[in-house]
Amino acid sequence: MSDYPSILLENAVEQFASLPGIGRKTALRHVLRMLRLSEQEVEVFANSLVKLRKEVHYCRQCHNITDQELCPICQSTRRDRRLVCVVENVQDVMSIENTGQYNGLYHVLGGIISPMDGIGPADLEVDSLIERLGREPIEEIILALPTTMEGDTTNFYLYRRIQNAGLDNTPKVSQLARGVAIGNELEYTDEITLGRSIVNRIDFKI
Repeated sequence: MSDYPSILLENAVEQFASLPGIGRKTALRHVLRMLRLSEQEVEVFANSLVKLRKEVHYCRQCHNITDQELCPICQSTRRDRRLVCVVENVQDVMSIENTGQYNGLYHVLGGIISPMDGIGPADLEVDSLIERLGREPIEEIILALPTTMEGDTTNFYLYRRIQNAGLDNTPKVSQLARGVAIGNELEYTDEITLGRSIVNRIDFKI
């Protein structure tokens, strides 16, 4: 039997607690905070989430999130279109952007190869990356994936796919300098270290 005085309160706590990193105590604090807001403030909060889910989708070109056909980065005329940084997820795009050290484009894979989790190359945006290389003036691919076994496996797979793609102009393939500690996710790496790893990137070698 629930300890909460209202089934509506309990349902709201359950929803907040379903979010990553939020336990039931924190969820309860958020819900009680909502009860102290006006109905209009709660409606604005709720409507922003509904609007987010309905209107935000993935960029047709790089698979970053956007509310347009192409994300602002892909649309920008100020970005260096010769560079494409390959990342695991949208959070990594945000982390790299926060460094202010990169001015190229991105390609979001949507994950990394992980047989233990049942994730293979077909589950990632690999084919679309190869297609981009065939139609865009890309001169360098920067592999900015986690420094884990799964990240290294994905790096190797991408390198082989690029080399064997039969492109007229095969781009250079580089990777982040090892300023990023082994086992680290990019989103948890401080901006200075990540920025230096991008600037001092090295050729990818197998």
